[in-house]
Amino acid sequence: MVGTSQKPGLNKNLIILHFTVFIWGFTSILGKLIHVQSVYLVWYRVAIAFVTLFLYFKFNRTDFKVTRNPFLKLFFTGALVGGHWILFFQAIKLSTVSVTLVCLSSLTLFTAVFEPLINKTKISKLEVLSGLLIISGIFLIFKFETHYTLGIVLGLLSAAFASLFAIINSKQVKQREAPVIAFYELMGALFWITLYLLFTGGFNSEMKLIPSDIGYLIILGTVCTSLAYVAGVSVMKEFSAFRVALITNLEPVYGIVMAFIFFNEMDKMTAGFWVGALIILSTIFLFPFAQKRIAARKK
Repeated sequence: MVGTSQKPGLNKNLIILHFTVFIWGFTSILGKLIHVQSVYLVWYRVAIAFVTLFLYFKFNRTDFKVTRNPFLKLFFTGALVGGHWILFFQAIKLSTVSVTLVCLSSLTLFTAVFEPLINKTKISKLEVLSGLLIISGIFLIFKFETHYTLGIVLGLLSAAFASLFAIINSKQVKQREAPVIAFYELMGALFWITLYLLFTGGFNSEMKLIPSDIGYLIILGTVCTSLAYVAGVSVMKEFSAFRVALITNLEPVYGIVMAFIFFNEMDKMTAGFWVGALIILSTIFLFPFAQKRIAARKK
């Protein structure tokens, strides 16, 4: 009876996670369409998402108060969240979407190493191998242009930041609701980015938006951030940070398919894309079975 009751919930969370990753894949499309610099883009994105969640709490009369220690943990984790998004969009501007997404694929490998170190458990060879397979798959999808040195470095840092806050959230979600976690982390992200802009004189005319940017930012801030972020955190009640990172690597696949749909980029749908996508999909869907087989042999 226990196994029967858990399976539907697990399947539901898998569907939610895949849908969330699909939405995240859409952010690269919006990032290409929005004209302002990456730090301004992220500031607007976080501000809209923060206000959206605040209004959600007020409308539903949800108690979102937390004590001092959880508040500080979530608030400072927000610095990692904001840093990840700024580094991600800046890497795109300094290199290309392709290069940045290849770098982001290292998220799986970072998580395979960071998660056991933080949780003080043994590093899984299967997880490290899966991370390397994911990177090889995405490498085949995109033409990796190595002369974008700074963009590559920022892309790798973005992946490292994402790995760290995902591991933190996998612990936090066991203690409090996902919308509350997202709210205080977005508050922290908004505070730290605002502080950075204040000290660097960033609040200037360069923040001015053209009419089309406003609509894209509203979609980015509400659907792709507040909604998707809450959903992404909530599934961590069932999945480890590594499993979430593993499935997150479908983001580039979804992204390139949407780029084909929106920008008619037929040239990206190469043989390398299909081979790389097959490697990624095979790794993601075969990983749970391989994990179970290894666990069964150890019994």
